[in-house]
Amino acid sequence: MRFFAVALIFFGVAASYAQTPEVPHKMHFADMTLTIRDDARREIQKDVDALTQYPRYFNIKVERAKTYFPIIEKIFEEERLPQDFKYLVLQESALIADAVSVSNAVGFWQFKDFTALEMGLRVDREVDERMNIYSATRAAARYLKKNNFMFNNWLLALQSYQMGGGGVQRSVGDKYNGARHMDITSDTYWYIKKYIAHKVAFENAVKGEPQVKVSHYPITSAKSISELSHELAMEESLLRDYNKWIRKDKIPADKTYAVVIPTGSLPAGFNTLNIASASAKPEVIEVKPTVRTEKKRFNGIMAIQAIPGETTTALAKRSGIGIREFLKYNEIPIDHSVLAGSYYYLARKKNGARGESYTVRSGDNLWLISQQTGVQLKRLKKYNKQLTGALKPGDVVRLDNAKPVTRGAVPVLESVTEETTVIAKVDSDSFFNWEVRPKETPESEASTRAPLKPQLVIQPEQKPADKIIPADSSRLVLQHADSIVAEKPASHTVKQGETLYAIARQYNVSVTDLLAWNALDIAAGIKPGQVLTVKPQSEKEEAKTQTAQSQFIMHEVKESDTLYSVARQYNVTIKDIMEWNKKEDFKLARGEKLKILTQ
Repeated sequence: MRFFAVALIFFGVAASYAQTPEVPHKMHFADMTLTIRDDARREIQKDVDALTQYPRYFNIKVERAKTYFPIIEKIFEEERLPQDFKYLVLQESALIADAVSVSNAVGFWQFKDFTALEMGLRVDREVDERMNIYSATRAAARYLKKNNFMFNNWLLALQSYQMGGGGVQRSVGDKYNGARHMDITSDTYWYIKKYIAHKVAFENAVKGEPQVKVSHYPITSAKSISELSHELAMEESLLRDYNKWIRKDKIPADKTYAVVIPTGSLPAGFNTLNIASASAKPEVIEVKPTVRTEKKRFNGIMAIQAIPGETTTALAKRSGIGIREFLKYNEIPIDHSVLAGSYYYLARKKNGARGESYTVRSGDNLWLISQQTGVQLKRLKKYNKQLTGALKPGDVVRLDNAKPVTRGAVPVLESVTEETTVIAKVDSDSFFNWEVRPKETPESEASTRAPLKPQLVIQPEQKPADKIIPADSSRLVLQHADSIVAEKPASHTVKQGETLYAIARQYNVSVTDLLAWNALDIAAGIKPGQVLTVKPQSEKEEAKTQTAQSQFIMHEVKESDTLYSVARQYNVTIKDIMEWNKKEDFKLARGEKLKILTQ
């Protein structure tokens, strides 16, 4: 097992956070005093309760915070930023280096690529400093200070981190500029209340020494990971785990980079996963070298069993579906605490289970029943309006609109076992999404913290004179007489009011590509009438060469197929399959025909 390959929860959880913290009536934040009114206190307390509800998952974040907060605190001190802002990183990414949001904000502090470049971070195919705790934290500090300079109000600077300085100006104007006391009410912007919940939940919990310490190792010359591994006498895979900002095999020499080095001694019994529980003695679960994942059908829908320590993102990734679909199928928020041993769906749950009902057991709620029966939660609520308040053991929950005829019936489960020693993945240039933002997020934020790469966009193909050659019963071969991939325009003339970010989105390329292809300086900007290259010159020739030497195989989807299993079968990537078939999500239907390009 690799060093630090599993989430760590250790004995001796401090008594200070054994009980759920209470939201105070008054709170000091930066140089301000916040009065939290009762309506807002009730809202924030619900978030605090949710954050601390499952000790095992809460403690994982606590351990990460203990590891990384010393770095953040030192940088904030150097940048003269109030230390209270360190709790914001838990809200943004839970201190996961490669966290990616649905709006393609990336890294510890969730920067989009355009803003990352503006703040001096390098973001390209070799390096993504948004995933470097040192670089990203310094950029976040400067971004917050820049907005505080605009408002002279740290709370508005906090709000601007989510909706941009311009968005805050349009929202609240200048009436709070310079304020040192503010009331927090139910009308206060949701992002501020979420922050307060994180501060209350973690403030006392993160005190004490970390189990794992990290330090930085400055690199000033070009060096490969293997060279650095040999130099430090450290396992290469460990270096990669803690330095995901290195996207290729080599650290470039354009400036000094801080390589993160984990230090400290391992506790005894590191090869076991210690799961914190509400009792004084944690439950200890043995971690085996290979993991086999059980799948079952509930109400005819395939579901996958969660393993200890998994997050929603990790479980979705292992399932081979996108995080958006995974959250939607299971009717859960991004910060849902995955229940080890429980099953999560890989497709949409059904509207009902005809003629069936479910008898409530101790500890059940409607969502748990929805997960056990494969019936959508919103449908259960609709069918069971007669059940008010908390469910009691013995209550009968209807699984469809008809009068129940059976009690306690649960759909038959068909066991399916699949080995998952290899995690489903797209390819090295793509990400799975991390979190879902509330729908009220202002559109103005789309132009602030910008994406690493545009989301997968399938370009239309033109395939004249396709010749179909029968193969076996489940495949067809499409032989291209003279296939040519439809070309995108090679240049773009800048119009009045256009930005680099808008042009990048229009042509489904990244801002960093536009800068590189046109030798631009982001600080200089662009001007109306300027002609920009929006595609590398070699792309056309590469496309022609590839199609001239290739042929498509038609794969008919079986019930057990996933995009990952099909990609593995033909030695291609999930991204390739999605592009060839113009797919915009990871869903497959039985009998669906997929084109697979082979050499």
